[in-house]
This record gives sequence, C-alpha cells and structure tokens, in this order.
Amino acid sequence: MQKTNLKWVVAQKLEYLWWIRYLKKKNPTEYLIKKIGYWKKMLGAIEDVVVIQPGAAVLDAGCGPAGIFIALNNNKVEAIDPLLDKYQNLPVFKPAHFGWTHFRNIPIEALDDKEKYDIIFCLNAINHVNDINICCKNLVDSLKPNGFLVMSTDAHRHPLLKKIFQLLPGDMLHPIQLDINEYADFLEKNQMKLVKKILYKRESIFDYYILIAQK
Repeated sequence: MQKTNLKWVVAQKLEYLWWIRYLKKKNPTEYLIKKIGYWKKMLGAIEDVVVIQPGAAVLDAGCGPAGIFIALNNNKVEAIDPLLDKYQNLPVFKPAHFGWTHFRNIPIEALDDKEKYDIIFCLNAINHVNDINICCKNLVDSLKPNGFLVMSTDAHRHPLLKKIFQLLPGDMLHPIQLDINEYADFLEKNQMKLVKKILYKRESIFDYYILIAQK
C-alpha cells in the first residue's frame, strides 16, 4: 500500500492557498487569455519534436486550474489533478467552458490508463507529487507506443542547496527536490528515450527545464 508523505499533504494544502492568493486580484478572462498565450509559446518551443495533430488523445497530468488543456481545443483531452474539487471554487476554473476536456479528480499515482494517449503533458507538476517512482511509471504506461511525454519542472542548479532543500522545508510547495539529471533518470529507467532537454528559463536557485521523451 502506498504511503502518503506528510510533505505532500502539507504541499497540497499550500498549493490551493497559493492559487487563491495569486488569483485574488486578477480578472479571470484576462488571466486565461494570457495563460493560453503562455501555453502556445511553450508548444512552439517543442514543435520541432512534438506536433499535436487535431484529434490526438492528450493527457494533462497535474493540470491545475488552468493547465495546458485550455489551449488544446482541437484535441480530446483528459485532465487530472487531486485538487480539482477545490479548484472549482476558483473563478478561472469552469469545466463547462472547456468542453473538449474530461476532468478527473485523481493524483498521478492513481492513474491506471493503459496505452491510451498519443501525448502526455506533465507540466509544473512532477515536483508536487507524493511518489515520483509510481508517477513516472503510470505516465509511461499510459502512453501509446511511440507516444511522447513532455515534462517541465524546476530543477536544482546547486548540489548543496538541493541537499538543504531536501532536508529542510525551504520550498514547502514542492515535496520533490531534484536536479534535472535525476528527473531525466526517472524517465530513462522506465524505458523512455530522452529526445530533447530544453533549458527554458534560468533563475538563481532553479533552472526551469522541459524534457521530451518518447516511448
């Protein structure tokens, strides 16, 4: 039986509170327009490797209230997140507005789809999970043969700071604290071929990477 990490429980509560504070003074319509632009820019950064055909089966894993599903209106999208029941209280998350998306209120650890998706996005989510081993296995199992997994995450730049963050609650929103090579290793040990690694944004402690892997 899977154990629930206390760090994860706390992180989930803080994540919901973070969204409430972050969205408090934002106009929902303006925010969603800006967010769609953000996702389209990211899709442009990977289009030399991953081209999303109309009608492709897509999973948005750890979607949050405004995940990449909002920009995929030409696709059949499943979106999963353990906080979706709470996100319905947020003004930006109105499931009826995204008719191309089917939402499920589950964590990635509970995903049990088999070879269902052409493309899986796990964006800004893998460092939020309870059990990264189970999550990576479930994501890979859910991909069709030759399907693509696109994963983005903050990754530690400095080994010493990584160890400190792992031991102490320096970043309580993110129970998983790894460098980019460690994230890539989780994909490769699940028989995924790492196709591209994109340094998308650099900050003082973290680098923000996009990993593209193929089954």
